[in-house]
Parts: sequence; structure tokens; C-alpha cells
Amino acid sequence: MLPSFGVADAAMVWPTERQSRVTGSYIGMRFAEYRNDLGLDTALHPHCLRHSYVTHLIEDGFDPLFVQQQVGHRWGSTTALYTGVSGDYRNRTLRRALDAAFTPLTETEEG
Repeated sequence: MLPSFGVADAAMVWPTERQSRVTGSYIGMRFAEYRNDLGLDTALHPHCLRHSYVTHLIEDGFDPLFVQQQVGHRWGSTTALYTGVSGDYRNRTLRRALDAAFTPLTETEEG
């Protein structure tokens, strides 16, 4: 277990060792430093990580309702806007759907 820094506000998210909060602007500044050092597109920002998280969960087969609840969206359509699945994922999903639609049933499956 990590040592407690004796933070006065127990509800504080990401307290520093000096008992202050890590601010959104600080996170943005550090993210930009890493992004620039790596030569990545300057359009990338910390919120992109949220989109990436949603996309990876969907591509890894997690239930869309679970993903929606993970990110706190009220509507599945909002979660869909966060999802930027790859072409490979779309092709695999389409292939499974077409195979299921056009594969003849076996005698066992027909009942």
C-alpha cells in the first residue's frame, strides 16, 4: 500500500505530495511535452486517451453497455461517437455477420 500524504481533502483526485491538486492544465502541459518530444500530431490532447480507451474496449469484445457505463455516458450514441474502430475490426465484424447470414444450417441446428 502506498503511504498516505495526509491530504486534508479525502475526496481529492490525484493529490500531490504538497497537498495540492494536479490541475487539468498541468496534465495538458505535460501531455503536450511528451507528445511533442515523440513527434506526434499536435491535435492530440489528453481527452484522446478517453477515445482510445473506449475504442480498445469495443475492439477487445467488451459489451457496449459495459463500455457505456465505464465512461459514464447516458446514451449509447454518445459512446459510439467516442469509438474509432480500425478497418480490420470493421472487416472482421462484417465477415462474421455475413458468414452467419449465409452459412447453411446443419441438421443439428435445424432441429
